[in-house]
Order: sequence, then structure tokens, then C-alpha cells
Amino acid sequence: MADRGVDSPGHETARPSRWLTDNLDLIPQGQPVLDVASGRGRHARALAEGGWHVHAVDRDTAALASIDVDDRSQGAITTDVIDLEADDVSLGQSVYGAILVFNYLHRPLMPALIDALAPGGVLIYETFTRGQAARGHPRNPAFLLDDGELPRLVRPLEVVRSFEGERDGNLIASVVARR
Repeated sequence: MADRGVDSPGHETARPSRWLTDNLDLIPQGQPVLDVASGRGRHARALAEGGWHVHAVDRDTAALASIDVDDRSQGAITTDVIDLEADDVSLGQSVYGAILVFNYLHRPLMPALIDALAPGGVLIYETFTRGQAARGHPRNPAFLLDDGELPRLVRPLEVVRSFEGERDGNLIASVVARR
């Protein structure tokens, strides 16, 4: 379901989410960005190419290892293997100008995400809603949002942009929320 593109000959990579590219204007320049459940780093790479320093975290060591070696060697992307579903996960206090979460939902992680945002920082979040189960993956209700749930989950952040509905064949909810 990911939109596929080509970075360079012979190197295929997923393009960043349209929700991210449509909201780049809200990401503060000069502040670090956290890419949560980053997988192979499609969002981390896109932001690194735009000049941001990105810290990508995921529990999948192999996925993190696939992030471009050039980006790592230039310090544009750093990585950490973290089990985001472990008890008492800390992502830091007021560290990041932006936090990205795409296609991932673990409700107990929300306080750690909010704590890690710097004042004025933005949380850019997009994941699937319950209706997606009828269309295929994911089907587990624990990984699907109820209608209208995402803006409630990000409280006390201020929602500055939101979307809920069908995009690119998926049923999703998206927010940009500012601390």
C-alpha cells in the first residue's frame, strides 16, 4: 500500500507520506526531529534531505540498518533500537522540534511522545481507523483508531491541522498538534 518511488538507479524506496510533505512548513528548522516506529526510514530520509537532523527509533534492527549509510555518516540521521511497547518508555523531555508517527499506534506511548516535544514543537501523526479492517491490513482493533479518537489522544496539545477519511485507498486519521 506504500507509494513506491526510486531514489537512484536500482535503489527503490517508499516515498514519504503526503501528510508529512503537506505539513513540512510546520516543522521548526534547526531543531531535531524524532521519527517513531521509523521502519526503513522513508520519513527520516525525506527530512534529512531537507536539512533536518532526525533520530529514527524502531524495534526492528534490520529495518534501521537499511537507512542510508551516507545519511548516518553525515550525522543527518541517528538511530536507536527501542521497544516502544515496553513499560516506562522515555523519549526524553522537551527534546524535539517535531515528532513523526506514521502507521503505528500504541496508545500508552502517547504521554512519552508529548513529553519529548519541545515547547512550540509539533507532533505529526497519521494511522489507520477502524474502517480499514474491512479493507485488509491492519485488522487488530488495538492498532486502529475509533472515529474522532486521534485529536483526543494528543491532548493537551493544540491540534492545528487534521484529517479523517479515505486517502490513497486507506481509511486514516491524521493530525498535526503543537505543544
